[in-house]
Amino acid sequence: MSIEMTTFLMLTILIGVIMMGFPIGFSLAGVATVFGIIFVGPQISNVFMLRMHVAFSDSTLIAIPLFIFMGIVIEKSGIATRLFDAMYVMLGGLRGGLAMATVAASTIFAAATGVVGATVTTMGIIAMPAMLKYKYDKPMACGAICAGGALGILIPPSILILVYAPTAGVSVGALLIGAFLPGLILSGLYLLYIGIMCFLRPAMGPAIHEDLRVPLAKKMQMLVSSVLPVCILILAVLGAIFFGIAAPTEAAAFGAFAAVIMAAAYKALNWQVIKDASFSTAKASAMVYMVFIGASFFTSVFMRLGCGDIVEEMVLALPFGKWGIMIAMWTIIVIMGCFLDWIGIVMIVVPLFSPIALKLGFDPIWFALMNIVVLQTSFLTPPFAYTIFYLKGVAPPEITLNDIYKGVVPFILLMLVAVAIFAIFPEVLLWAPKVAGLMG
Repeated sequence: MSIEMTTFLMLTILIGVIMMGFPIGFSLAGVATVFGIIFVGPQISNVFMLRMHVAFSDSTLIAIPLFIFMGIVIEKSGIATRLFDAMYVMLGGLRGGLAMATVAASTIFAAATGVVGATVTTMGIIAMPAMLKYKYDKPMACGAICAGGALGILIPPSILILVYAPTAGVSVGALLIGAFLPGLILSGLYLLYIGIMCFLRPAMGPAIHEDLRVPLAKKMQMLVSSVLPVCILILAVLGAIFFGIAAPTEAAAFGAFAAVIMAAAYKALNWQVIKDASFSTAKASAMVYMVFIGASFFTSVFMRLGCGDIVEEMVLALPFGKWGIMIAMWTIIVIMGCFLDWIGIVMIVVPLFSPIALKLGFDPIWFALMNIVVLQTSFLTPPFAYTIFYLKGVAPPEITLNDIYKGVVPFILLMLVAVAIFAIFPEVLLWAPKVAGLMG
């Protein structure tokens, strides 16, 4: 069998098995095992053991359970409700203010948890009834919640970044620091879009005047008690990495400890919270590790059989120029995002696309951050978009899937606008890692 046919079969069978519903980690390892035994022999099992040893020896991956634990403790301590209440008081009097408050609270909450599902479900429970009460446009309300929640994979601490970095062989610290500014820019684009649309069409997001007669002293108290502690936690974790005080793993440990202290300060810390957070962390971390090990094994077999060279030659031979090839790779990621979740996309395309980007002369940190921005679309693009399913699961009955689908379209377009901005002005992504001394 030719290498070209082997490459086609490996990728086609892998995507087919995943779409049939098999766990991604087992799908990757299973396909690699079958093709490894056929073309290499039983000794391919040694490669699997080596990949497992490398995964468990990687100190960077220890940050994954620590950040997950931090996010779950923050989620269960009621901080999201406090954040939304504070933003509601600050922005509710503006046209579209409730939707803006939702995006702003989601941005801060996403930066504190790094977990998309937690942000979307929490905001769906808290913010959606409020927006429906004041007759907000249903698609806009849905889009604000889904897009705001999707920021959790971009704004640090992002679990996606912790998985992406070792897969691509780039600095975790550089990606964590570099992703913060584009995340804020995307959030700003969402706020700007909501503000403009509600200014032009006030019925989409009417201003709220009742229930907002809060004295300035009370507003300041809400900011200090609800928003400031979370912002300090976020800046402390990222600042420790930015100024070289701590490695990402050490910063994650500090963040997990600080989250427990914060929950205790809000009188939301008890044995049940610790127990639930620990079990949820163990389950989520085991899933990530299984996928990482399976993907490492798949990549090893794929490259050993020469399939990686075939993919590289085919992509580089495209008659589009280097930017055309780059757009083609991002288009593939967007299309895959319609059918696969982010971790499957990362494990399949990153080992293949990263060497191609290097040969085309693109900076690996910039390319990684661009891919992470593009990967956000996988949370919003139908038919299989996690934010849509998360929101539908907690939304009131009057919210239909059609409302959610219509609502996410403008925000997907805004993501693509952001991709264009970051492509034209790469320093937006590279400035922070360079200042922090995390790039050569």
